[in-house]
Amino acid sequence: MAKASQKIVLNGSRDIPFDQLVLSQSNVRRIKAGVSIGELAADIARRTLLQSLSVRPILGEDGEETGRFEVPAGGRRFRALELLVKQKRLAKDAPVPCIVKPANGMISAEEDSFAENAHREPLHPLDQFRAMQLLVDQGSDIEAIAAQFMTTPAVVRQRLKLASVSPVLHAVYAEDGMTLEQLMAFAVSDDHARQEQVFELLAHSYNKSAAWIRQRLTEDSVRAADKRALFVGIDAYVSAGGSVMRDLFDEDDGGWLTDPALLDRLVGEKLADEAERIAAEGWKWVSTAIDLPWKVTYGMREIAGVEQPMTADEEAALAALEAEAESLEAEWADAPELPEEVAARIDAIDEQVGALVDRPLIYEAEEMARAGVVLSIERDGSLSIERGFVRPEDEPAVEPEADAGDDGAFAPAGEERDGSPGSVGSGPAPNNGAFDDDDGDGGLKPLPDRLVADLTAWRTLALQDAIAQRPEAAYLAMLHALVLDAFYYASHETCLQLSVRDDSWAGGPAGLRDSAPAQAIAARHAQWEERLPPSDHDLWEALLSLDSSEASALFAHCVSQAINAQAEIIPKYDNGRVSRHIVERRIAHSHVLARAVGLDLVAAGWRPTASDYFGAVTKQRIIADVTEAKGENFAGMIGHLKKGDMAREAERMLDDAGWLPEPMRTPAASDGSPYDHDDNGGDMPSDANGGEGPDDLDADYAIAAE
Repeated sequence: MAKASQKIVLNGSRDIPFDQLVLSQSNVRRIKAGVSIGELAADIARRTLLQSLSVRPILGEDGEETGRFEVPAGGRRFRALELLVKQKRLAKDAPVPCIVKPANGMISAEEDSFAENAHREPLHPLDQFRAMQLLVDQGSDIEAIAAQFMTTPAVVRQRLKLASVSPVLHAVYAEDGMTLEQLMAFAVSDDHARQEQVFELLAHSYNKSAAWIRQRLTEDSVRAADKRALFVGIDAYVSAGGSVMRDLFDEDDGGWLTDPALLDRLVGEKLADEAERIAAEGWKWVSTAIDLPWKVTYGMREIAGVEQPMTADEEAALAALEAEAESLEAEWADAPELPEEVAARIDAIDEQVGALVDRPLIYEAEEMARAGVVLSIERDGSLSIERGFVRPEDEPAVEPEADAGDDGAFAPAGEERDGSPGSVGSGPAPNNGAFDDDDGDGGLKPLPDRLVADLTAWRTLALQDAIAQRPEAAYLAMLHALVLDAFYYASHETCLQLSVRDDSWAGGPAGLRDSAPAQAIAARHAQWEERLPPSDHDLWEALLSLDSSEASALFAHCVSQAINAQAEIIPKYDNGRVSRHIVERRIAHSHVLARAVGLDLVAAGWRPTASDYFGAVTKQRIIADVTEAKGENFAGMIGHLKKGDMAREAERMLDDAGWLPEPMRTPAASDGSPYDHDDNGGDMPSDANGGEGPDDLDADYAIAAE
């Protein structure tokens, strides 16, 4: 009969006074890792020892036990107990539960020490998340849990957020079906159904990144950094019943607002309230919009306002603030670094001085009665208020001038017709071969209008000849005319027949005013507007005071305002304003300018997005664009997606590809593009101008020049 296999006998356990224990040199842990000794001691003090020490008897020279024990496994627990004894929080002879192994067993103390650390299996992250959630369910608060487990409240909140993810995704994560980073991305939303829906999309997408998951989960929400959210305020939005989705694992700029309809309603209500408040100032109209069209005030006359003077109290306050600022600057001028309170005070003084110096404008009541205000929202959420614009239809009626005479020619300014006083010159009228009958009262009649026209025509030729010989004067005269057209509405303070046909082109995409080029143009225009005199009568003297570099910069800005490179939609029926040929020649010349300045739309900030480009083209076009930009492999990864998801994936793929759609590209000068043209005035290719003959081309150019 076979003998039964011997049963395993476990080593016995016993309580040994702490002062009989010593740390063994056989412990293989030499490098500090994990929780510090102090934190472990605090945890033992709270919940006592959770795991026994593994010890061995210390033998004397005679081979007998000495009554003392070494600790080869559990050295960190031993040191934590030792710290508690030093802190007098634990008696030095306190009994410590120990597993006692034989001193001369077959297994060495070093092997025990290594095995204890090597066979230790850390808790699965999902179990950590669920354990913290259980503690919360049992009544523990986040701060207490953080203190008990030697971590921060922020980390506990992150763990709890992960514990709230859909159980379906938890099961996938537990089986290593997704990474922790992916699970963290799913935690941005509390909607389990949406989480599971995006996970299904993930299975059919080549892109399985956490960023893609976040983008899908937040695509129907509005960032808290959006100007609408900043304008209304998160507190007001939440008070109205809105909710905010936060990402505890990534920088989210304040999270996402999950109810765009509510946000838009709040924005509309607040804008309406602001419009009502400003209308009470006496304006004829107030126009509001979240995103105003580009050049919304084009064609309107801007009325001038006068700065409200400071009161005596305000002047005294300003003087006191400036004196305090000078005193602080003098006191800390040599300091390597300003104390926080001093820096804060200087910033506060700057804000107060700015508020005092930035004076509100006062307008005439009569002008306000025909002018209006445009309200919108700036990118930082502040209210944009543009006061004092008169629409053409609201301009006061102009009284008809007096009879212009038999031939209807222009009479010089200051001259009255029909022999009335105020004629030009005080001497006798020049004899032009015809003598007027004297009226018998000794007075002189004004010069005939035709004669005035003839004389000024001769003078014009002489002026043209003189200007042609003085390039610097010609440059300044042109700059003067351009500035008048760009900054002074309907001004006639120039004899040059030049005009800046500002970019009042048709429409434009939403948000165009917030684009980087638009912001740069607006800032540049505002800077010059601040430097130029309020009245166009004073402009010439102001231009004379500019140095060459300043004049060149202003000249370039004004010229830039005349550029129109928009491919307008050609109307079905001729409207006498634009034709296909005009648009094509305009685009062709825009390529010449673009090559001259090295135009780079990618560097300027343009990117193909789902909202501005891919959402407006067909799926076939999206596939073709991605193929061109990234190759067929990338295009094949999105071919099975629905249109919305395909557009968003294409946006992500091409974000850093530097790709531009064909209408935004600048062809090389010699690539044979139909947009290229002969700089010497050669005809466009027949397929580019629609087969129009030379007569049609001349007619189009005549229309464009009007």
